[in-house]
Amino acid sequence: MTVILLRHGRSTSNTAHTLAGRSEGVDLDDKGREQALGVVARMGDLPVKAIVRSPLLRCERTVEPLADALGLNPVVDDRLIEVDYGQWTGRKIGDLVKEPLWAVVQQQPSAAVFPEGEGLANVQARAVSAIREHDRRLGMEHGGDALWVACTHGDVIKAVLADALGVHLDGFQRITADPASMSVIRYTPVRPFVLHVNHTGADLTSALVPKPAETAADGAVGASDAVVGGSTE
Repeated sequence: MTVILLRHGRSTSNTAHTLAGRSEGVDLDDKGREQALGVVARMGDLPVKAIVRSPLLRCERTVEPLADALGLNPVVDDRLIEVDYGQWTGRKIGDLVKEPLWAVVQQQPSAAVFPEGEGLANVQARAVSAIREHDRRLGMEHGGDALWVACTHGDVIKAVLADALGVHLDGFQRITADPASMSVIRYTPVRPFVLHVNHTGADLTSALVPKPAETAADGAVGASDAVVGGSTE
């Protein structure tokens, strides 16, 4: 099973340099709407079987063109919602960097709990659980292999990628997930394989052309048969 982690397009909060969190009504800006339309072309003819999204408006808007093009009804999963930033919600990033907690978020995010909000460790637990659960479900529905899209938020995507990479949550700030970027994980019975991170190129199709499988000397299938070629743009 392969999941494309799609971050929502650029939002009005992104351009205002505020922390949107779970604020209602935060929509895409003009650039974000262009990015949402561009997702369809970037997917090309990839055989996407399902779309799962965060309940927030900016994710709904991002997947609308893709869902229409594919004739799919996105599934809403609350576990893919943005971080509950609590009292930080809606505040300017420039002000938040002065808070003592900011350094914890950057240097030891596993210990960060937002005031009257949630901890980043909880975010990772709920998001990874959701992704793996949908991955298993879709595998059963589609005979063991399918490509699907999960549209969610930057910190959520970074937390899922850290888990797939086997990186401690304290290292997740080393990962980038730009607006409308796509990161790709293939889950196998052995381990997850991270195929792309923060792909922002024009065509994801060419980046998902499989390399020929190689066989390890001991007769077992090598890791390369689970790795998909193409460079991240």
